[in-house]
Amino acid sequence: MAEPRVPGPRDEHLELPCGETLDPHTIDLGMREYTCGCGDTHAVVTDVHPPSRFFPESLVAVLRETIDTDDEFDQFGTPHLMGVVMEEFPEKVAVHDAAEDGAVGYTMLWVTDFDSRRLHEIVVELVVELMEHAISHAEDDDAVTEFESQMLEFDVSEFVDQYRRQREFESEHDRAL
Repeated sequence: MAEPRVPGPRDEHLELPCGETLDPHTIDLGMREYTCGCGDTHAVVTDVHPPSRFFPESLVAVLRETIDTDDEFDQFGTPHLMGVVMEEFPEKVAVHDAAEDGAVGYTMLWVTDFDSRRLHEIVVELVVELMEHAISHAEDDDAVTEFESQMLEFDVSEFVDQYRRQREFESEHDRAL
């Protein structure tokens, strides 16, 4: 005889890069970090977090305008940023697909071995690398030279510090500056 299904959350756990497990239902949409039983703090990212978590809206607009996506997402966004991180650090990112779980409020969850500040630096570094690669194909030597000169002066750590200070939120209801 078939066992009856009980509606509600499934008993699903996500194995984190550190080896600990996490119930995805404990993640709330305002979380940016998870204090783990292993003693470390892991960055938490969901698909509903905007890319402006990492970059100013003006840069997000440029990325959306210049990057064509060939997937189920309408435009470039956080899932693409996390895809780049996963490509570079596959063993450092745990992913949970919650598309069938209406109890969590998100579709995708990423938990990294890095804390949120280090993840922020990594995302910025990887996008700068993508931009450098893209500009290297430009036919305008002056634009390439100008970009390279600006990148020599660009300090990822300082950018992240300033941006995080500027976007310091009191609660999940606050808005960006």
